[in-house]
Amino acid sequence: MGLTVAVQMDPIEKINIAGDSTFALLLEAQGRGHSIRYYTPDRLSMRGDRIIAETRPLSVRDVAGDHFTLGDAELTDLSKVDVVLLRQDPPFDLAYITTTHLLERIHPKTLVVNNPSSVRNAPEKLMVMNYPQLMPPTLVSRDKALIEAFRAEHGDVVMKPLYGNGGAAVFKIGRTDPNFGSLFDLFTATFREPWVIQRFLPQVTQGDKRIILVDGEAAGAVNRVPAENDIRSNMVRGGAARATDLTPREKEICATIGPELKKRGLIFVGIDVIDGNLTEINVTSPTGVRAIKKLGGPDLAAAIWDSIESKVGK
Repeated sequence: MGLTVAVQMDPIEKINIAGDSTFALLLEAQGRGHSIRYYTPDRLSMRGDRIIAETRPLSVRDVAGDHFTLGDAELTDLSKVDVVLLRQDPPFDLAYITTTHLLERIHPKTLVVNNPSSVRNAPEKLMVMNYPQLMPPTLVSRDKALIEAFRAEHGDVVMKPLYGNGGAAVFKIGRTDPNFGSLFDLFTATFREPWVIQRFLPQVTQGDKRIILVDGEAAGAVNRVPAENDIRSNMVRGGAARATDLTPREKEICATIGPELKKRGLIFVGIDVIDGNLTEINVTSPTGVRAIKKLGGPDLAAAIWDSIESKVGK
């Protein structure tokens, strides 16, 4: 069946198609005969009770430097399309949150993937705190005394912004690190919200596994190995993608969190696991689809669209 699909994403001319999961979803949608309309978050509006966007018809091709063609802009009532892909990257700020408030007004009559209210209510570094038994010791705070006590108890820690992404501003701090005071001051001046302090897992040098769940079921994974002299495994920070399989512990993690993801309408989710420890649940704009396929894994774009198509009209 041919669907009308609107995609809310960052500027398509700026994406790196070699590793972009949104682009993989668009290629698959086009291959299935779906009509694609493209818009950026700033083109989304509410007029009275209608959610509208200035959209442009989009065609895509897997050619670096020549990967898309856009047609003429027109105003689109998003309640009249079949699917909206909510695929803009963080920062997960008030602008992002506002788009979820608008899009939830048309969901589920128009299927929004992922469910916008669930995206809003499941920030990646907070939802994971629902599963402390699966995680390394973690503190969410901006209280210096609490952070110092946590460091005294656990030794080396990682500090990172609560709403950060892509490995930005992630620091390893030793138990007696002389840089802690300056870093605390920097975080205090930069971020109004608390930040995440987590026991450092030295096994990160062996990889930070990204596992993709589709409608609550583990569907594929890639192991991301940090570059030398870096603790950040994100591929945009120089991490190397390696083929991998799931361990029994990782299957247990997926089985534990999967039903809740499905219940919340979070169809496409990427979780991060280091040495059997769950560290993040990514629901805003997960990545990894293209890397997994390139390494000989399953075609997760196809699996995601199978799930979406099964839900349209229900």
